[in-house]
Parts: sequence; structure tokens; C-alpha cells
Amino acid sequence: MHQPNKRCPWCGSDPLYVHYHDTIWGRPEHDDQALFEKLCLDGQQAGLSWITILRKQDTYRKAYAGFDPLKIVRFTEQDQARLLENPGIIRNRLKVQSIIRNARSYLALQEQGIGFSTFLWQFVNHQPIQNHWRSLEDVPVTTPESEAMSKALKKAGFNFVGPTIVYAFMQATGMVNDHLVSCPVHQECQDLST
Repeated sequence: MHQPNKRCPWCGSDPLYVHYHDTIWGRPEHDDQALFEKLCLDGQQAGLSWITILRKQDTYRKAYAGFDPLKIVRFTEQDQARLLENPGIIRNRLKVQSIIRNARSYLALQEQGIGFSTFLWQFVNHQPIQNHWRSLEDVPVTTPESEAMSKALKKAGFNFVGPTIVYAFMQATGMVNDHLVSCPVHQECQDLST
């Protein structure tokens, strides 16, 4: 039985993770570039824990020009080689290349007059889905919405955007409120969506 007002257990006691849980995760994000950064970082997480990427977030920002897609698309082979030598990021060729590819896809959407936030939020009808989970076991890893978003992102040229990664992204950016009902942040996120 959960005690009332108890933080979601997945963040444990690591101060960085607790801060992320309390101030970022589940809060609706609508800024195009912030959403781009988060989607790219979630793709970097594939096969790893989120805390690993969270600890490297500042290094990623420096390595990838503040996640400015206009700068990232100009990265050369030499830039990619430099990234693969950077111990502050995940040195996986496919993951390094995915951020560059995703920047191209992001800009291609822009050129079509499609804002990234609008493109993503359409999968939840531009309104956060309010879930009321009582335990972590209740929380799904994919949903029909994450599968639809994943399919659309892949069609638009993005990669490392499978339905599980996309659902984690949706949770983090407040497209779904998956804080447990026993968590005080659940109500905060719900209030932000009205």
C-alpha cells in the first residue's frame, strides 16, 4: 500500500534524479528546440538507464552546439570523429549519427511549415493525457499514441524513435502525466495542463 504524498519510486534518492523528477519530468513542454533535445537524448538512452544520460546532458549540449539543429546539420566527418572521441557522451557511431540525422529531419519539417511541437502534440490532441496509476507496474511502456508518434517520426526521417523510446519521451515532456497518484507532482502536472 502506497503512503500518501510519496514521490515516484523510480527516481530513487540520487539528488540529480530527484530534481529531474520534481521539476522537469511530466511537465508539459512546448518549445520546439527543447523537445528536439529531449527526443535526441531519449534516443541516446536506448539500452541504458536515463540517469546515465541525465549525468551527461551538459556535455551533450556542449558537444552538439546546444542542440541547435541549424548548427548540427553542418557537422562534418571530422566533427563526427571528434564526437566519437568525446568521453562525455555515448560513443556509439549510430547514436552520434542519429542526432545529425534527426536535426535534418527536424529542419525538413520546419521547411514544410510544420512546427516540431505542433507535430508531436497532435498525437495527444494538444492536451496532456492524465493517467491515474497507483503503482509502477500499472504504467505501460508503449501506448497506441506512442506507436503512432513513432511511426510518424520514422516516416519523417528520425531514428532511435521506437515506440518505447517515444513513450518515455512523452512521459518526460508532459504529453502524458504518468506520475503516480500518490506523488505530489502528479497534481502539479495536472494543474499545469488546464
